[in-house]
Parts: sequence; structure tokens; C-alpha cells
Amino acid sequence: MVVCNIIDVFTVIFDQFIVSLLYNNGGSRTKVYANLGDNITLPCRLEGQSSLFGNRIKWAKLEDDSSETNVLISMGAHKKTYGNFQNRVYLLEVDDNDATLVITDLDLNDYGTYSCEIINGMNDKIVEVDLELQGEDSFSFTGVVFPYSPRLGRYNLNFQDAETACLEQDAVVASFEQLYGEWRNGMDWCNAGWLNDGTVKYPITKPREPCGGVRTSAGLRNYGRRDKSNSRYDVFCFTASLKGRFYYLIQPKKLNFDEAVNTCKRDGAEIAKVGHIYAAWKLQGYDRCDAGWLADGSVRYPISRPRKNCSPTEAAVRFVGFPDKKQKLYGVYCYKPQP
Repeated sequence: MVVCNIIDVFTVIFDQFIVSLLYNNGGSRTKVYANLGDNITLPCRLEGQSSLFGNRIKWAKLEDDSSETNVLISMGAHKKTYGNFQNRVYLLEVDDNDATLVITDLDLNDYGTYSCEIINGMNDKIVEVDLELQGEDSFSFTGVVFPYSPRLGRYNLNFQDAETACLEQDAVVASFEQLYGEWRNGMDWCNAGWLNDGTVKYPITKPREPCGGVRTSAGLRNYGRRDKSNSRYDVFCFTASLKGRFYYLIQPKKLNFDEAVNTCKRDGAEIAKVGHIYAAWKLQGYDRCDAGWLADGSVRYPISRPRKNCSPTEAAVRFVGFPDKKQKLYGVYCYKPQP
């Protein structure tokens, strides 16, 4: 009873204090995707701050009418959960500055936007996390994780660059849960990439010497949390749906990059992005053995039915490279958004 009273008093004080914080902080926003019934984590932490005063943490779910529903309040050792979240949520607390929320046994009422508010002395942070459900019983399609590196080559993206790179390809930086799910489905990739919690990992299903060693077990190789400004890696992006038509535009001759862009425009479309080709390949089974330009200047082609001369060993989106944009050697993939 004493714990509840302390928390209830803290809730009033915390809510009043947060009103001013909302106008004084440039918060951040993250997307997390999960299936019904999953146990998931919503990332939130206070970076580089002293824990001398202890963290005061509030998680809330933001409703469509601009109201909010309390999920969890924490003040030191005192914690309280609310409503439908009782006995289903807890703080991960991997260290003193970690406010990551774990939600167990997801149901349809859990999807939406959550806010994490942390106060540590005079320091504060506000994070918003969008939780979107995926799978057969949810409102979105199962998505696809894909590795991405820019024209400059591998290991050239800090975290902010990685976020931008994924957004430019109609995707977001993948979560641990999304990469883990893709690994369970057989994803094997030996280049380390950013995830949305600021950690760097890569999935290995076939252990080998250049990828952690032959004596290590299959799994997600973990570089841990890295410096978001100065560390440089690739990125794992996630795209969840294809809200339009992806297609290879047949032309009488091969095109350079500028011609490819204009050809799609003349067809009432835009040149497709990397996220589009992966979504079409994974979610629609798109298969075409013709290399084509994409919006980032890369050339790729999607194979769902492996065959001779067309990815004979596995279904994959094949990467030709970033050729000279003046070369007239390729076709083009276009994307026409739904009206």
C-alpha cells in the first residue's frame, strides 16, 4: 500500500513536470514491428548521464484523441503498472540508464504509439516508439529485413546516416526482433549493420572463418552498442508493405540511369527504391531475371524461383552493383503508388 501511494503522488508531480519538458526537448522516434503473442522490447535509455539522482521513468500509450494511458511508472525501487498492462510489462534495466520496456503476450489493443519519459536530476529525455503489429492476424503484412550499404561501399554509415539511408529506400532501421526473425528464416549475412536500438549485429546461419569463425555457433553476431556519431557500419532496413505496383518496364533498348528515371516518369510512375524490390520479392513472390536500375543508382534483380543463370542456388534479390550511371546496360524497375 505504501508503494502505491508513493507512485500515485509521483505520477501527479511527474505529469506536471513533463508538460514543460515537452516544449524544451527534441525527442526521438522509433518504430518496432511484432507479431501477435510476441514478447517485445520498446527501446529507451538516457545516454551518458550520471545516475546519482536515480531515474524517474514513465511509459504511457498515446491515444488517438490525444489522451494518454499510463503503462508503467518507476521511481527508484518503486514501480507500478496500470490497467491491461498489469503483470505484462516490466523494465529491462540492463544498466542504470536503461528504461527499455518489455511487453509480453502482445494483443491487438497494444499497437499504437508509446512515450518514454525519463528524468535524472536536471537531465531529461522523451522518446516516442511506434509499435506496429505484423502477421496473418494483424493490420499489416509480414515484412522483410534487408542489408543496405551506399554507393561509397560497406561500413560508411553512422547511425544518423543509416536512418536516412533506410528512409530513402522506403524503409526504417530494423529492430532486433525483426533481424532475429529473419535469421530464423535463414538469413545469412557477413557484414555488420546498425539496428534501431543503436546496436550493431549480423546474422549467420552457416558459421565460417571470415564471419566469427567456424567453431562458433549460428546466431546473431553482436558488436554491442556503438558510438552513433563516429562508428560506421552498414544497416539492416525493414519494410512492411508495398502500397502500389512494382514492375519491370520493358523497353526496346537498354538505358542509362537518367533515361531510366525519365522512362518511369513517362509511364506515370517513379523509379523503384530498394525497399520496393525487396517487398515485391518477399511479400508478392516477384521474379524477374533482368537487371534493372533503382532509385539509389544500384542495379538489382529479384529471383523467387532459382534457376540456371538466375540465382541458381537460392531465392534472393541479386545485387549487380553501383555502375557508372552513364552506362546503357540495364533496364529499369518502376513503382506506381496507389492513388
